[in-house]
Amino acid sequence: MALTPEQILSAHKANIETVFGLTAKAFEGVEKLIELNVNASRAALAEAAAHSQALAAAKDVQELVNLQTAYFQPLAEKTAAYNRHIFNIASNTGAELQKALEDKAGQYQQSFNGLIEATAKNAPAGSETAVAMMKSAVSAANNAFESVQKAVKQASDMAEANIKAVTTAAPAPKGKA
Repeated sequence: MALTPEQILSAHKANIETVFGLTAKAFEGVEKLIELNVNASRAALAEAAAHSQALAAAKDVQELVNLQTAYFQPLAEKTAAYNRHIFNIASNTGAELQKALEDKAGQYQQSFNGLIEATAKNAPAGSETAVAMMKSAVSAANNAFESVQKAVKQASDMAEANIKAVTTAAPAPKGKA
């Protein structure tokens, strides 16, 4: 069974659409990270400016120490929140890309299996053994691919759980001194 130019062109167009779709999803994630960083930088700059003004207006050493303590105590919590935002953006973007790739891989697998079936139907007489061997090899490859996908998913889930555990284990802010 030969592929027609229309089928080849259609497959090429579908591949281009997939590439641009995946690229758009990746850029959405990058845009979210840039927005997060701009907002975090803006907030940090505003806090630093306000803190500097408060320090300049301090009347004695005790007030200076209290201002410094109040400024640095919530830092770990803010850092953990920032890291959680980064993790959420990265994991959501990764999940979208993974789903799109899995869907596309499933489509390719179905197309390839259809091509194998069509080839087997049009095989010359006496080639049943070769066709059976080819089908067996394709089946084994499909099973191996599915096993790899499951292993990658498990590793990804484990890494996600570990990162969530680390970002939620940030020390709680202490009371004022």
